[in-house]
Amino acid sequence: MTTSYTSAVRDTIATRRDEASGALIAYLPVGFPDLATSIDAAVALVQNGVDILELGLPYSDPVMDGAVIQAATQQALANGFKLRHAFEAVAEVRRQVDAPVLLMTYWNPVLQYGVDRFADDLATAGGAGLITPDLIPDEGRVWLDASDRAGLDRVFLSAPSSSDERLRRSVELSRGFVYAVSTMGITGARADVDQAARGLVERLRAAGGDSVCVGLGISTAEQVAEVLEYADGAIVGSVFVRALAEGGVAAAAEAAARLAEGTSAR
Repeated sequence: MTTSYTSAVRDTIATRRDEASGALIAYLPVGFPDLATSIDAAVALVQNGVDILELGLPYSDPVMDGAVIQAATQQALANGFKLRHAFEAVAEVRRQVDAPVLLMTYWNPVLQYGVDRFADDLATAGGAGLITPDLIPDEGRVWLDASDRAGLDRVFLSAPSSSDERLRRSVELSRGFVYAVSTMGITGARADVDQAARGLVERLRAAGGDSVCVGLGISTAEQVAEVLEYADGAIVGSVFVRALAEGGVAAAAEAAARLAEGTSAR
């Protein structure tokens, strides 16, 4: 990974790893169930044990998202979510808590907004960088240049089906961490985290990855602890979104505290 600038995400992950623990990374969609509540929920997650936030941009064609997240993002869009609200949310969350905040988005909204403008607005809001699930490193030159200029992290995804060369490129060009997708398919909590995750992390380590986080399918503190036996961070999404939908901010906070127990179980 490029290390010519300070990455708050990478530093947070390294600190948690040095504590013999590991990082808990949480995903929530911006604007669900409304903008103010999504901000309150994100802050509550950090206050209850989450180390790094991923705020997702609602998108009209969320091909990788499971039913829980799709329903949430569609509600956010129906309520009038605009891309500028994401930057407002990042700025307000950062005003209240010190955890790094990444945005997660499909690439098309960034293109429509303007790549350089997006990078500038994200940096101005205090965001740490961008996770791009449908942008591969070999096709990301415009984002590589913009993120270099703005000093932003860029997190690329790797899957068990990725070639060794693709994994090497992801490690080389990612900043903050490499996102290891533990299962093939859409997001959503599962009873068991795929064993493929362990093998994928081993391959990323062999490719030089020293900051690798696993996501898709993690739903319990026990699974968080299992993932942190071999990865540097565990990424959880659907559990928090469901809790927020069913019980509001208090339920999301309770879920964060419960999942965070997995970071100390080691």
